Amino acid sequence: MPQSPIRKLVPFAEAAYKKGKTVYHLNIGQPDIKTPEIALDAVKINSLEILAYTRSEGSDEYRAKIANYYSQHDISVTKEDIIVTTGGSEALLFAFGSIMDVGDEVIIPEPFYANYNGFSTASGVNIVPVISKIEDNFALPPIEEFEKLITPKTKAILICNPGNPTGYLYTREEIKKLAEIVIKHDLFLIADEVYREFAYDGITHYSIMQEEGLEEHAIMIDSVSKRYSMCGARIGCLVSKNKEVMSTVLKFAQARLSPPTLAQIASEAALQTPQSYFDDVKTEYVARRDILIQELEKIEGVKVAKPKGAFYCIVELPIKNSDVFAQWLLEDFDVDGETVMVAPAAGFYSTPGVGLNQIRIAYVLQKESLVKAVHILKEALKVYKD
Repeated sequence: MPQSPIRKLVPFAEAAYKKGKTVYHLNIGQPDIKTPEIALDAVKINSLEILAYTRSEGSDEYRAKIANYYSQHDISVTKEDIIVTTGGSEALLFAFGSIMDVGDEVIIPEPFYANYNGFSTASGVNIVPVISKIEDNFALPPIEEFEKLITPKTKAILICNPGNPTGYLYTREEIKKLAEIVIKHDLFLIADEVYREFAYDGITHYSIMQEEGLEEHAIMIDSVSKRYSMCGARIGCLVSKNKEVMSTVLKFAQARLSPPTLAQIASEAALQTPQSYFDDVKTEYVARRDILIQELEKIEGVKVAKPKGAFYCIVELPIKNSDVFAQWLLEDFDVDGETVMVAPAAGFYSTPGVGLNQIRIAYVLQKESLVKAVHILKEALKVYKD
């Protein structure tokens, strides 16, 4: 199993804390936005006397309400098309296990969410990467690049939309191109859409579940983690209209018994969160993004892609190895007792040697902290030697 590029530096951060340093965490997508009170209250005031199993596919009530939520986003599904999972991570594992056998292949535009590497390893599946480039703002690579990679072992194409770690938001036209190729080659299109609400600059998110003709090919992954700032709830879901896929996913769900009961209660209540919450959150993240990009672009030799969604960006630095640089920041560098923790980007690629001079930044800090963090990064680059 590969190490998490996001979490593997934690011991060095803890050592920095013990030395009395302040560490600005740009490394992990843990929002500092408050969880909706309605979700927390649902757990606090519930009158359960037995914390019992729920149904393996999740409670009927919750799934029906999720379907209603999707209808508000122009996605027409029923509760039978939804299986509740222990986070989006489990949904991805269930998807891999249901549609692929050991040795099968999934094509993924890279850089991609680092744990896709772990999920594929756990499932005995091989990732076949198609590289997207920072020069193109990590847009969808030409569809011809996908076709070159398709073999008899290819079972699916996987995208994250909006993207972690790039923040790229796929256009309707790009989704349609992917739809054409998966239909042509009889593949599945898996879309990790956990950042759906985080779409900026007036652009509307377009789901694979909205694309006509994809009913037998589309598998959507979702989660409450980022949407409601409920990462610790560990509630997600897998959505598909393909009945054979869903019956197979259910077997995996039955094997792990059921998703957590209290977390489902909180997640069901979270569906009542008013639109004003999301409007405020989006406004805040756009402001953070803009100030982060503005400050990064002031640093000589730095290249950054401007994200259109989520709350991440990939930054190219004038260094050779960001793993070494990230560790050095925590162990040997500070500005007035303050330093930063970043995520080395090589772990978001599966192609060896790619992304070594890149980092991922999660702009989940207050604007003032982001400015401080970038200043520290700028000062570090002045003195750092590979």
